[in-house]
Amino acid sequence: MDHRGDGTCVLTKLGVGLLTCNSLAAAYRSRGDPGSVVFVLVAYAVLLLLLHSLRRFERAPAADRGRIKAAVWGLSTLLTVMFSSRVAPLMPPPVGVVVWAMAAATAGGGFWAFFVSH
Repeated sequence: MDHRGDGTCVLTKLGVGLLTCNSLAAAYRSRGDPGSVVFVLVAYAVLLLLLHSLRRFERAPAADRGRIKAAVWGLSTLLTVMFSSRVAPLMPPPVGVVVWAMAAATAGGGFWAFFVSH
């Protein structure tokens, strides 16, 4: 793909731009509900941190990847928990339990894949 001088792909910048526009629109639509606005803004910030951490991971020497890998896992687990906490209450209780079980399986599977299987 076409890269700029800093190594950032044009599609990556387009994606971040669309994410920014979508987050701003969601925050605007939620302006009457402060909890929803905070959720949108925190999710946006965590996604940006996750993208930054992934870029750092790609460029880091093998010896420095452990700490970055932990940050990637932590941020992705945080996003999983955040979205599960919004979805599970909207579902019937048995389905809410399934949502939380899937979140736990995702976080546990990510931990196993990142730290145990290697």
